[in-house]
Amino acid sequence: MIFLRHGQSEFNLLFTQTRKDPGIADPKLTPLGHQQAEAAAMALRGRDIRRIIVSPYTRALQTAAPVARALGLPLTVTPTVRERYAFSCDIGTPVSHLRRDWPEVGFHAIEEVWWPAVEEPEEQVLARAALFRAEMAALQDWAHTLVVSHWGFILAFTGQSVMNGEMIEADPTAGPPESIAWRH
Repeated sequence: MIFLRHGQSEFNLLFTQTRKDPGIADPKLTPLGHQQAEAAAMALRGRDIRRIIVSPYTRALQTAAPVARALGLPLTVTPTVRERYAFSCDIGTPVSHLRRDWPEVGFHAIEEVWWPAVEEPEEQVLARAALFRAEMAALQDWAHTLVVSHWGFILAFTGQSVMNGEMIEADPTAGPPESIAWRH
């Protein structure tokens, strides 16, 4: 399967410049982030992707949308692949607002408030990644899945740090990474 980290967000841009939390909840993509999403859509056109799983954060949905259009696939939204809750950008948007902003996307299996109320310990992110690994490994066609997610979740699943708009392949049957360095 392929993991795609969302494109550059408003939060990423400002945090990279200052190393301080700029206080932006559920940020949108920057123009560069939109370009990264379009580039991913172009790169994935030739791949045999049959399923797109995406986090409910706006930046992930904005990254997944051009890929879904290019491949003619619906988005499967799940909080399981969301970011580790640690910064203001990890405050999500309520499902009722997501439904309004993304009427073509199904949010039927998600609670109104789907992100945690407090900082999420590393162990919980690793547990979510383990759960998702088991769910994906049980599917015979896991190799044809694209997951649009975030730095922390991709790190927990693969042990690799990826930049905005970058892709990495992962085998859910291979087991968890041996070690993880929780630093950008």
